[in-house]
Amino acid sequence: MKIALFGATGRTGSEFLKMALQNGHEVRALVRSPEKNTIQHPMLTLVKGDVLDPKAVEKAITGTEIVVSLFGRVKDSPPLLQTNGTKNIVSAMQRQDVPRIISLSGGGLPYPEQDKPGLMDRFIRLAMRTFAPGLLEDAIAHADVLRQSGLSWVIVRGPRLTSEPARNRYRIGWVGVNGGMNLGRADLADFILKLCKDKSYDGQMPFISY
Repeated sequence: MKIALFGATGRTGSEFLKMALQNGHEVRALVRSPEKNTIQHPMLTLVKGDVLDPKAVEKAITGTEIVVSLFGRVKDSPPLLQTNGTKNIVSAMQRQDVPRIISLSGGGLPYPEQDKPGLMDRFIRLAMRTFAPGLLEDAIAHADVLRQSGLSWVIVRGPRLTSEPARNRYRIGWVGVNGGMNLGRADLADFILKLCKDKSYDGQMPFISY
């Protein structure tokens, strides 16, 4: 499978990139700083650029079959980075006839169709609205972009992420339903890679945890 990857040099993105290449997939990765990438592979093509640059985004997506969007906000990121970056990705996908996208978000992003948040979940969301309203606003707006895109999409949501080795087991649920408080990035990457072929969660926002 030919995968367009955004966020390849991040902690989750690098795990996904390594796993995708090990499993025989071809990856085109958009990176702002190619020197930060430590993985060299004949099936990997690096495209230098930024997710806010429509031309670079389209170059990364051209010739691929699916988009995996794992980029996130870092220090000094502009407001609504995920939303505006996702708009560029969706526009390029529509022009290039790339039909599916998997995006990453956190458990603070509400999915009322399935979530049954408990007391701790509600506290976390209240804290986000109070102390990081821009982050929550960005997550919700990016989800709206995908919902309205006409594309096949999945938003994978996770709890607190760790760098522990893969356990090769995790739970798939919803916030407050079969969910835990943490997850290793390697196992998160494993689930996202499986979703590249598994369409059973299309149009949904599963929550992955231990």
